[in-house]
Amino acid sequence: MSIVTDPLAGQSPLLPTDPAGDTVATGAVPSNDFPLWKLLLRDKMATVAAAVLGFVLLVAAFGPMIVGSRATEQNLDRSNLAPFSLDTGFMNILGTDPLGRSMLARLIVACQTTMMVSLPAVIISCIVGSIIGMWAGYHRGWRETTAMRIADVIMSFPSLLLAVVVLYVFSPSAANIVAVLAITRIPIYLRTARAESAELQSRVFVDAARTFGAGSGSIIRRHVFPILLPTLLTVATLDFCYVMLAESSLSFLGIGIQPPDISWGLMVSQGRTYLQTAWWLSFFPGVAIVVTTVSATILAAWARIATDPGQRWRLTTPRPRRSASQFVTQLVSRKGKA
Repeated sequence: MSIVTDPLAGQSPLLPTDPAGDTVATGAVPSNDFPLWKLLLRDKMATVAAAVLGFVLLVAAFGPMIVGSRATEQNLDRSNLAPFSLDTGFMNILGTDPLGRSMLARLIVACQTTMMVSLPAVIISCIVGSIIGMWAGYHRGWRETTAMRIADVIMSFPSLLLAVVVLYVFSPSAANIVAVLAITRIPIYLRTARAESAELQSRVFVDAARTFGAGSGSIIRRHVFPILLPTLLTVATLDFCYVMLAESSLSFLGIGIQPPDISWGLMVSQGRTYLQTAWWLSFFPGVAIVVTTVSATILAAWARIATDPGQRWRLTTPRPRRSASQFVTQLVSRKGKA
């Protein structure tokens, strides 16, 4: 009788290991047992990013109703007041502009304008591009060729340059900005959805659904789209950063949001002539743009891992705390083995 030994005896197959073969952490919990909100709370950076984005959306939705007309009230006696002073009231804590208008109130109103341009552009481009991409990738053939050639034509023009040309020809308005940014971002979702659906249409579960008589629309809606959704949400979160920066750039160039409307990019543009005397006119809207885009980027990186079954364990595995001496000892031992 021969005894078969297990070369992996004594090792836990449930715990991930690093490239050197060391176990990353102990006490791992199956990632499927965690809902997304619990996974979010386990990542401090992602939690802060989600809180920042949630606060920005709340300000955009309800802020203008709270501040009322304070964003447009002019008081030349309070022109270019320095920030961080409560002598003239809380609304002037971030200073005032050359016309004496509250910078805090204008930031709140500009937040709504920026979100009303960025979110619709991302939503429209995501829906249109995803539908066309899934349809073309599932059916392949001339549908896929036509869709990809259209995407190539759109992507052959730099999106920001195309937006500049279109807005220069037509009147710059919020609706035109949303339309041109949505059109230029459609190929991103189209190519992503096409690649994923083309790979999924040959899977066994899709063949089984097709065998049982399910139509192409039903298969795409019930089998392809749920698998593709996490990737699309991640791409949309990253694309939101680009669209918001593009809107800010267009407003900075003077062909985006036009007065009396206000956006963060337009505030930066209007304050650039006062950088030597009133730095806060451009500084605070610039900080708002940076904080929002960085938060969206961090949340997108977290969402990509949280929605990937193969990477989700990284968010559920506790990270061991190592002292400096243990780190140095392990580093020296690894160098000695090398």
